[in-house]
Amino acid sequence: MIFMLPIILANITLPLTDPVLKFLLILVIILAAPLLLNKLRIPHLLGLIIAGAVIGPNGFNLVLRDSSIILSGTAGLLYIMFLAGLEIDLGDFKKNKWKSLTFGMYTFLIPMALGTAVGLYVLDFSMLTSVLLASMFASHTLIAYPIISKLGITKDKSVGITVGGTMITDTLSLLVLTVIVEMAVGKMDDWFWYRLAAAVVIFFAFVMIVFPLVGRWFFKRCDDNISQYIFVLVMVFLGAYLAELAGLESIIGAFLAGMALNRLIPSTSPLMNRVEFVGNAIFIPFFLLGVGMLIDYRAFFTNIETIKVGAVMIVVATAAKYAAAWLTQKTFRLTIDQRRVIFGLSNAQAAATLAAVMVGYNVILGETPDGEPIRLLNESVLNGTILMILVTCTMASFSAQKGAHNIAMADSSGDKEDIDEHKERILIPVSYERNVTELVNLSTAIKSKRNKDGLFALNVIDNKVSDEKASKQARKVLNMAVTTASATDNKLNDLLRYDLNVVNAIISVIKEQNITDLVLGLHQGKRATSSFLGNMTEGILGQSNVTTLVYRPMQPIATVKRHLVVVPEQAEKEVGFSMWVNKIWNVIQNTGGKVVFYGTETTLGYLKDIYKKRPIEAEFTTFEDWDDFLIIFREIKDDDMLWVVMSRRERISYHASMNRIPNYLNKYFLVNGFVLIFPMQAGETDNRYLV
Repeated sequence: MIFMLPIILANITLPLTDPVLKFLLILVIILAAPLLLNKLRIPHLLGLIIAGAVIGPNGFNLVLRDSSIILSGTAGLLYIMFLAGLEIDLGDFKKNKWKSLTFGMYTFLIPMALGTAVGLYVLDFSMLTSVLLASMFASHTLIAYPIISKLGITKDKSVGITVGGTMITDTLSLLVLTVIVEMAVGKMDDWFWYRLAAAVVIFFAFVMIVFPLVGRWFFKRCDDNISQYIFVLVMVFLGAYLAELAGLESIIGAFLAGMALNRLIPSTSPLMNRVEFVGNAIFIPFFLLGVGMLIDYRAFFTNIETIKVGAVMIVVATAAKYAAAWLTQKTFRLTIDQRRVIFGLSNAQAAATLAAVMVGYNVILGETPDGEPIRLLNESVLNGTILMILVTCTMASFSAQKGAHNIAMADSSGDKEDIDEHKERILIPVSYERNVTELVNLSTAIKSKRNKDGLFALNVIDNKVSDEKASKQARKVLNMAVTTASATDNKLNDLLRYDLNVVNAIISVIKEQNITDLVLGLHQGKRATSSFLGNMTEGILGQSNVTTLVYRPMQPIATVKRHLVVVPEQAEKEVGFSMWVNKIWNVIQNTGGKVVFYGTETTLGYLKDIYKKRPIEAEFTTFEDWDDFLIIFREIKDDDMLWVVMSRRERISYHASMNRIPNYLNKYFLVNGFVLIFPMQAGETDNRYLV
C-alpha cells in the first residue's frame, strides 16, 4: 500500500473531480476534525468550519464549492433550524410565557438598537446592512444547553425563561432578515406589509394547525422506521418551500416545521434519535464545511478590515446579550448564577447567525467598476462572523458551566434525585410482538434521563415445553425489545426464563435484579377483565411491592395529546406517591403532552406544590366521588390516554369502587390506551388485592 501511494498521488488533480474521492475526503474531515480540535478545546462546530476553509478554494483548493456542496449545505442549514424548533420545550414556554416574552424582547431589542448604531456610526455600513447585522446579534443558539442538561438543572427557572426567549428572538430576527432582503433587492411596494402580514398569518396558521394533524395521522398508521424518517424530511422541506411561497426565508419554514412536529417526536423516541443522528452525522457537517469554503483565511492576516469588523461584532454581541441577561435578572429577582446561565445560553452565536450571514452574503446589490459583486454583507462581515462565533461560543460555555455548577451544588434536592435515578431499574415482561415496541417506548418515557442501563425485558417459557419454536419466538420478541431500546440510546438487558409459573418467574427476577418498577402489557385485542387483573396482576401485587404499571396501548404514546390522571383520596400519604408522580412527570416532559389531574382538593394541593417548579403543561380538576367515576369518561377525547392510580385493599388510598374500573374500561374506553398504576405502599404484601 505504501508503494502505491506515489502512483495514487500522481493521478490526483486539484481540485478533486472524482465524486468518490471527494466524498471520502469530506467523510475523513467530518471524522477527524472534531477529534483533533476538541483536544484544543475548539468547539465541534468551529472545527468543521475551519476545515472547510482549509480544503476550500481559498485554502488548498482540494474541493470546489460546487452544486453538490451547495445542495448538501442547503439541506444542512434547514436541518439546523428544524432541530432548533424540534427541541424547544413548548410546555415550558407556556408556563413561563410572560417571563420568556420579556427576556425575548430584551435579548432582541437591545442587540438590534446597539447593533444598528454601531453598524452606522462605527463600521460606516448602510442602514440595510446595519439592521441586518444587528439581527445577527439578536439571534442566538443554545450551544451550552448540553452543559445545563448534564448538570441536571434543566428545571431551573432561568433555563425555562431562556429557552422560551430563544424562540421569540430567533423568529423576530429571521423576520427582520426577510424584510431587509426584500428591501435590498427592491421588491418592496405599498402593499408589501399587507402581503407580508397576510402571508405570515396564513403560513403560520397552516403549518401549526395542519402539520400536527397530518403528522399525528401518519404516525398512528405507520410504524416503519424508514418511512417515518422520510416523512419528517418531507415536512421539513415542505415547510421551507411554503415559507418561500409566503415571501419568507426557507429557514423560517424549517424552524416552524420543527415546532409543529415538536410534540409528535418525543425526546426519548427512536425517531428523535434518528433525526439527530443523521443531521449531526451528515447534513449539518456538510453545511458547516460549505460555510468554511466561503472563508478566505488569509484575510485575517492581510485585511485589517476583517479584524476590525470581527472585534466590533464580538464586543457588541457580548455586551448586548449581557445587558439582556442582567435586565432579566433584575426584573425577575434572579440570582447571579441564574444570570450566568441566561447569559451562557444566549450569548453563543451559531446556527441562526450563520443562516443570516449566508443569506446576506448571497444578496448581490450591484457590481464594482472591476466587475466584483457588491454584497449586502461583505467578506469582512462573513469572516468576522467566524471570529464572533468562536469567541461567543467559548465565553458562553464557561459562563453556563460556572452558573449551572453553582446552582446544582446549592440545590440539595438534586443529590437525592440523582441517588433515586441511580437505583431505578424497570422490568418489562414481553410475550406479544405487537405491543413490545409501545411497552419499551412507555418505559423509556417514564424513566429518568440518567438511567441508561436500568431497563430489563423478560420472556418466560414454560419449562415443560420442549418445542424449539417457543424458544425462537421468545428470542425474537426479546431482540425486538432490545432493538427498540437501542434506537433511543438505551441499553436493555434481555432475560429469558424457564419456569412453571409466569408470576413466579417475574417475582424472582424482581428480587434478583432489584427491580423498582414493573411495566405489564395488555395487548389491543384483549379486554381489561377482572379475570385478567385477578389471575396475573393479583399474584404479582401479592408477592411484590414495586410500582406496577398495567398498560394497554391503542396508539403510539407520542401521538397522545392529553394524559388524564385519576388520583384517589389520600394518595399523597402512600410511600410510593413521589415515585409514580415522577413517572408521570417524565412522560409529560419527554413526550410534550398535557396532563390533567383529577383528585381531591387536598391531593391536588400536594400535586400543585410538586409541579410548581417543573416545566410541564398541567391542569388540576377536583374529583372526589369514585362512585361517580363515569363522569371522567365524559371528558375523554380520541387522542387522550387514561391513567388511574389504584391501590391494594385495606391501604390508605383504597376505595371499593376501584373494583369496577375494569368493567368501566371495557364498556366506555374501547379506543383509547390506558395505564393502571399500582404504587408501592407501606406494609408487607399479602394475598389481599384489588378485584
